[in-house]
Amino acid sequence: MKELIKYIAQSLVDSPDSVEVSEVLGEQTSVIELRVAKEDLGKVIGKQGRTAKAMRTILSAASTKLRKRAVLEIIE
Repeated sequence: MKELIKYIAQSLVDSPDSVEVSEVLGEQTSVIELRVAKEDLGKVIGKQGRTAKAMRTILSAASTKLRKRAVLEIIE
C-alpha cells in the first residue's frame, strides 16, 4: 500500500524526488504518512480535497482486500 500511495503522489507532483512515504504499522490499522514539497501540497490535496479523498478511497479499497485498515495522513 505504501508503494501505491508513492506512485500516485509522484504522478501528481512537479518534483517527484521530494515525495516521501512512511508507514506506521499497528495491529489492525496502519497509518501511511505522505510528505511532499510545499509547492506541490495543493496538487496532492486538490480542489476541496477531492484528490486526497480519492487517494484515501483507493487506499481503503486496497486495504479491505488485505483485511486491514489503512489511514492516509498528508503531512506539511
